Amino acid sequence: MSEGSAAPPGKRFEELVSLIARLRAPGGCPWDREQTHESLKAMAIEEAYEVVGAIDDGDHQELASELGDLLLQVVFHAQIAGESGRFGIADVLERVTSKMIDRHPHVFGDQTAENPDQVLRNWEALKEAERARKGAPSDASLLDSVPLRLPAVMEAFQMTTKAARVGFDWPSPEAVLDKLDQEVLELKAEVAKDTGNHQAVAGEMGDILFAAVNVARLLGVDPESALKAANRKFRNRFRYVEDRLREQGRKPKDADLAEMDGLWDRAKAQERRA
Repeated sequence: MSEGSAAPPGKRFEELVSLIARLRAPGGCPWDREQTHESLKAMAIEEAYEVVGAIDDGDHQELASELGDLLLQVVFHAQIAGESGRFGIADVLERVTSKMIDRHPHVFGDQTAENPDQVLRNWEALKEAERARKGAPSDASLLDSVPLRLPAVMEAFQMTTKAARVGFDWPSPEAVLDKLDQEVLELKAEVAKDTGNHQAVAGEMGDILFAAVNVARLLGVDPESALKAANRKFRNRFRYVEDRLREQGRKPKDADLAEMDGLWDRAKAQERRA
């Protein structure tokens, strides 16, 4: 742990809030002073992905650092809002605390929840009641709370997770694996037509990806993390291919597929031995 980590978290948090206020104040940092909610949007997404990366890497010290960067985004946005009197960091804290208490009546109230599935079902019911209190239309969908701007894999995972909490789900991983097999056959059939109907092929490809997300979900696997891991695996193996060719003064464009496949297999074998 870093030096001074035993300090009360409240004191450290106050120091961070004061620091951001100082950076935004007259005479502070020109870059920080010109930032807006809009200019920081991409940074918030980037920091969230950095947190996920540290978790995937199992690097606890890096995770602590990345969580700090993500917290910085929260405080920064609250400071910007507070300068125009819209809300401040105290409002952010009050709302999230109240929300968590309201959504855990099995802890802070008189309800019971015997297992995580029951907690999640109760959670959805409570959120539905919240939406009704806020004046949500009577025909509002359970899926309206899933942001449309999420990356496609995350959107599919979140939508089907929510639908599953109200009982709309495949009965087993085997059932959705059968669905995946069916979608693959439909894609093969569409490709075999050779009509050049790119839209139809893309539609079948989307169905395969959607089914694959649900295979992961029913097996308890986060599909975003699983795909990230596969991406890293591909990146590392292709780097191996490049490195071996570079040792010969060549690049991938100078080699044929059979040679690169052979190097790829060597990279896989090396992973198994590691």
